[in-house]
Amino acid sequence: MLFDNIFLFVSGVFSLSILSSIICPDSVRLVDGTSLCSGRLEVKSDQSNQWWSSVCEDDFDQQDAEVVCRELGCGAPSVLQGALYGEVEAPMWTKEFQCGGHESALLDCRSSGSARNTCSPGKAVGLTCSESEEVRLVGGHSRCAGTVELKHKADRRPVIGSDWTLKEANVVCRNLDCGSAVSVGERKESSDRPVWLINPNCVQSGSSLRDCAISVSSSSVLYFTCSDSVRLVDGTSPCSGRLELKSDQSNQWWSSVCEDDFDQQDAEVVCRELDCGAPSVLQGALYGEGEAPMWTKEFQCGGHESALLDCRSSGSARNTCSPGKAVGLTCSESEEVRLVGGHSRCAGTVELKHKADRRPVIGSDWTLKEANVCRNLDCGSAVSVGKRKESSDRPVWLINYYCVRSGSSLRECARSYSSSSILTLTCSDLLVRPNISVSSSTYGVSEAQQQEFRVLRGSTFTISCSIQPQYPGGSFQLTFTSSNTTHNYTQPAVNHSAHFLFPAAEPAHQGNYSCVYHVYVFSHNFSSESRLLSLTVSDPSVHHHFIRVVLLLLTLLLVNTALCCCCKVLTLSVV
Repeated sequence: MLFDNIFLFVSGVFSLSILSSIICPDSVRLVDGTSLCSGRLEVKSDQSNQWWSSVCEDDFDQQDAEVVCRELGCGAPSVLQGALYGEVEAPMWTKEFQCGGHESALLDCRSSGSARNTCSPGKAVGLTCSESEEVRLVGGHSRCAGTVELKHKADRRPVIGSDWTLKEANVVCRNLDCGSAVSVGERKESSDRPVWLINPNCVQSGSSLRDCAISVSSSSVLYFTCSDSVRLVDGTSPCSGRLELKSDQSNQWWSSVCEDDFDQQDAEVVCRELDCGAPSVLQGALYGEGEAPMWTKEFQCGGHESALLDCRSSGSARNTCSPGKAVGLTCSESEEVRLVGGHSRCAGTVELKHKADRRPVIGSDWTLKEANVCRNLDCGSAVSVGKRKESSDRPVWLINYYCVRSGSSLRECARSYSSSSILTLTCSDLLVRPNISVSSSTYGVSEAQQQEFRVLRGSTFTISCSIQPQYPGGSFQLTFTSSNTTHNYTQPAVNHSAHFLFPAAEPAHQGNYSCVYHVYVFSHNFSSESRLLSLTVSDPSVHHHFIRVVLLLLTLLLVNTALCCCCKVLTLSVV
C-alpha cells in the first residue's frame, strides 16, 4: 500500500529519493506514536550530527507544544504528558524552551541560559497534536461554524457525504476544539466542483478524515455548527454529560464547573446553547470527575441568555471544589419528539424538532426495537410501526434504524431528506384511564379517589366502569382483590360504560376494586386500568345504632329550641 506522506528516519537522515516532493521539519520529530502528529518529542539542534535528544517535561509547556504542532503541520496540541509514548535511551535536551506560541519552529524560540543535568524517569515529553489544521469550518459566524473543508494531498476542498449526523460531526468539532456538534446540513451550490467524499461509516470506525476521503465532483457541500465554548462529555448523547467550559478561545484548555457555582437557570442556558430540550437532571459527578481544571467563579444566569458565557458571573473566585461536585447535566429530548394526527398523544405520525425545524420522520427497516419514542413520551412501549404515503415529497428527517440501535438519540441520527413516506407509531398507552364509581341504596354515588367507600351488609350496591369515547366497542373487566381471593367479572361496554350489580353486600365483598378497559384497534389489543376503589362492608346494627344516636341528638335539639321560644314568649307577655 502506498502512502502520500511517508517519513523515513534512517540514522536521522531523510531518504530524499522517496520524499523528493515533500518538505519535512528537520529539527523536531514525534516518534513511537500512532500517527505523524503523536509520539515522544525529539529535537536535533545541530544539523552537523545525527543525534536526536528527548525533551524533559519540566522544560516544556503548552506554548512550546503549540509551536511543535504547527511546525509539524498538525493541529493544536490536545495531550501533553510525560512518558506517554515511553522512555528511551536518547540523550536529554538540557535547556528550558521559552516559546511565545507564535513561532514557526521550536528552535526559533528562546531558551534558558542554564542547562539541566538530569531529568526524572517518566518525564520525557509525550505529545499528541490534533489534525484540525487539515480540517476547518469556513464562511460561518465563527471558527466553529461553516462549510467543512479538508486539506488532503496538498489540496484543500469542501467535504460532502451522505448520512452525516451529529454523531460523526462531533469528531470534527472535537478535532477543532469546538465543543459539541449542534447541527449538520448540506448546502447546494450553483455548479459541480471538486470535493472530498467522506462516508460517515468510515469516520465512525475511528479512521481519520484523510483516510476516508475520496475525490469526487458535486454541487453539494457539508456545513456544521459546533458549540465553541461549552460541551457535555462522557455522556450517552450530545445532550448529557459532564459540563466543561472554554472561556478563552486563545487556549485549548477546558474547565469543569463546580456544582455549587451552577443552578437550574444556568442549566437552562446550557441546554438551549446545545440545541437540546429543558434540563431534566442536574447532579454532581453523575458523569465522572475528569482531569480538567475547575472554573473558579459562580454563574448568575437569568435563564434567558443564549450562551453560558453571556451570563454574569461572581467577582470572587473559588479556590477549591469538593470531590464529586463537578456538574453532570442531562437535557431532555422528549419535547423534541411527538406523535401527531392519531387518536391520542400516544399514536400518530412521528415528528422531530431538530435545528429549530419540526419535520416528520422516515426510516428504513424500523422495528419495535427502534421505536423507543414511546418511552421518551411516557407512552409505554411500541405496539406497531408503519409508514404512510403522502401525495408528494416533502422535507423529512431520515433516521436509519442502525444508528438508533447503537444507542444514539434521534437527533444524533437525523439527516435532512425529502420523501413522500412518513413513519407512523402506535404505543401501548394509547387509551385514557377509565373511571370507577360505586352507588348503594344507603349512601348514594361516589367516585374512586383512592379512598374507602362504605356499604351496609345486605344492601344493594353497584360498581360502574366508564371511559371517555375514543373507540367503539370493547369490554370492561372488574377486578376484585381481597386478602385471600381474587375475582374477575366481565361485561361488554355499552355506551362506553358497564355496571356490575351486587344484590346483597357481604363481608366477602370487602376489598379493592378496579376497572380494566379492553379494546381491539389498529390490529392490536389495548387495555387501560382505573384507580383502585376500596370497599368496606358495615354491620347494620352499627348503622342502626348510629341512626338512633343521631335521632336522639336531633330530638334534644328540637326540645331545646322549643324551650327557648317559650321563654321568649313569657318574657314578652310579662312586659
